[in-house]
Amino acid sequence: MTPHGIESIFRDETGRALATLIRLVGDFDLAEDALQEAFVVALDRWAADGIPSNPRAWLIHVARNKAIDRIRRQGALQLRQDRIAYENESNSAVLPDADEAADGGALDDDMLRLIFICCHPAFATEVQVALTLRTVCGLSTAAVARAFLVGEETMAQRLTRAKQKIRLAAIPYEVPERDALDQRLHGVLAAIYLVFNEGYAATSGEELMRPDLACEAIRLCRLLDALMPRRDGIKGLLALMLLHDARRTSRATADGDIVLLEHQDRSLWNKDQIAEGLKLVEQVLSDPGRPNSYIVQAAIAALHARATSFDETDWRQIAGLYEVLIRIAPTPVVEINHAAAISMVDGPLKALALVDALDARGTLRGYKLLPAVRADLLRRLGRFDEARAAYHLALESTELEPLRRLYLRRLSQLG
Repeated sequence: MTPHGIESIFRDETGRALATLIRLVGDFDLAEDALQEAFVVALDRWAADGIPSNPRAWLIHVARNKAIDRIRRQGALQLRQDRIAYENESNSAVLPDADEAADGGALDDDMLRLIFICCHPAFATEVQVALTLRTVCGLSTAAVARAFLVGEETMAQRLTRAKQKIRLAAIPYEVPERDALDQRLHGVLAAIYLVFNEGYAATSGEELMRPDLACEAIRLCRLLDALMPRRDGIKGLLALMLLHDARRTSRATADGDIVLLEHQDRSLWNKDQIAEGLKLVEQVLSDPGRPNSYIVQAAIAALHARATSFDETDWRQIAGLYEVLIRIAPTPVVEINHAAAISMVDGPLKALALVDALDARGTLRGYKLLPAVRADLLRRLGRFDEARAAYHLALESTELEPLRRLYLRRLSQLG
């Protein structure tokens, strides 16, 4: 196994391994440091001896020992020994599969526990999101800071304060009692969707997608659905993620270049996931209650999934659904996607006017894909000089290599 292959395993296993370690040692920083030490040991051992049959359990076992060593050195072993007791040896670290949720496995899932901690009502929404991105998605502090448009030092201080609050307030590492679940549901759904989005379209790096994160988000949503049945918001989010993830294999070439929706081979879409997602959409839309944002987004995804081709897509209905979303849950992404749908219904000129009006109002401030959206609309209008300038701005604003290559291809096509 090459160092690159080992690093890939580290990336895939970090979230769930860290979640288990935080439960065992009761401290975010200690768990992160111990896991990093375990990675260093693994790089040496695995290169010589090969990958163990259960890499995550191996990492947790070694990291737990590292944590014990640190605690011993600090002279405080007695304070933590109950948390770190070797109850079931390293295989106890193996987490339940999604199908275990039906008989209560959701209550014992470490990743789900971690998300409930990150989304504790004692934290402001932006702190909940930041903690989730840092611990569950495994993003660096610098990457989280960029997502919030703040400096790395500022974000590091916010994360440190949040972890101290968890420790000093003795916030329990557990899924709350059932009668307290609903007050955290909004934050937990947002956190799971963040995990999925980072897997579906990474914010930086060499690869467009991180399928491990997308699959993990779907798994967590299934567990949450088993834990809190008959919640349309949960089912709506699950449908949305299934329908988006169903397109995964068609979204990039073998070389990792982006394939836009209009050029994707729809025969590659996962028909089983689409069928499950469409069934869930029908269920939640049959409920006469007020639809939330996940249900509306799932309805949009369903229209894309049902279309036999890009040209056959019902763009008018999609534009109408985005107008509903703007009323109930406006975000820069929703506003931009609405403009994209309008460009398919009424043409790129009207969409460009809409985007520029939003930009002038500050609605899209800090939205990194704005230059690329403007560039595409300008290209379609034949305003090539302006399009080139916008694509250069887009190049400066992205840290994702597949996007950079897409923009460079567009520039090349423009001459």
